[in-house]
This record gives sequence, C-alpha cells and structure tokens, in this order.
Amino acid sequence: MAGRESRRANDVFFACSLIDYIARKTKNRRVDVAEALGAGRVARIIELADVYHSDNIDAVSDGFIEEATISEGSFDNVAAARYAVPSHWDVGKVYKRLVLAIADREGVDLSEALLRAYQSPVSALIDDYNGSFYYDSPQAIYDAYATGELT
Repeated sequence: MAGRESRRANDVFFACSLIDYIARKTKNRRVDVAEALGAGRVARIIELADVYHSDNIDAVSDGFIEEATISEGSFDNVAAARYAVPSHWDVGKVYKRLVLAIADREGVDLSEALLRAYQSPVSALIDDYNGSFYYDSPQAIYDAYATGELT
C-alpha cells in the first residue's frame, strides 16, 4: 500500500507523540521527559507502541508519569505560543523523522537515537512554537542536529 509508513516509523512516531503529550501535561521540557523515561522505558514504549496506541493516551501517559516519577514543571510552550499550536501528533512527526534519521545515519538503536534527538540543541528550536524551525524540512532539521549549526 502506497503511503503507509513502516511499523518502525509508526512506533517511533507514537513514542515521540507520547513524550510531547506528557511534557504538555506536566509542563516540562521534552528533553526532561525523555531523560526521566530513560532508555529502558523509551525502548519499551517503542516496542509496545501498537499496544499503547490502542489505549487511551491519558491513561498511558499517567502510567508513565507515575512510573518515571515525572513531577510538575514550569515550562509551558503551549501557553507561550503566540500562533497556532501544533498538536502532540504534529510534533511527534517532526521528532520521528529526526529520530529515524539519527538511527539510520549513526547506526544506533531507536531508543538511543530518540534520546540523542531530544538531548540535542535542535530540540529547543522544535519546541519553540513562536519560531519557524519546527516547519523546516526534515533534512534541514537533521543537518542542524548533525552540524550543530542552529539558525
């Protein structure tokens, strides 16, 4: 079927969308949520994404918030946005493309690639809904990640 993504891509998409959902819910930076979840939980989320995706995202997010003891923060990029706010699914797509590029080009597993994406300086740019970086092409976002040249 043309246009359908691989299960691998869908699993990463769900993991990235869940991270964004948790970050919005707890008012934390996305990197802080990814680090609190850690490589083991991230790997489990990716591995079981099809199961988690069929459940209520509020219930899934609450489970991981509790398990990883993610506390309420003060980062609220949604409230700070002056323009239309992308959904957690929209942001998940941007991160998914970056995570897959990192995994493929750097030869690391998906959970490591995900953590690298969120720990990189481009994460703050993606999460700034008042800027335009979020809308850049996947190649431009990966190039900024790879070179560290943030414009």
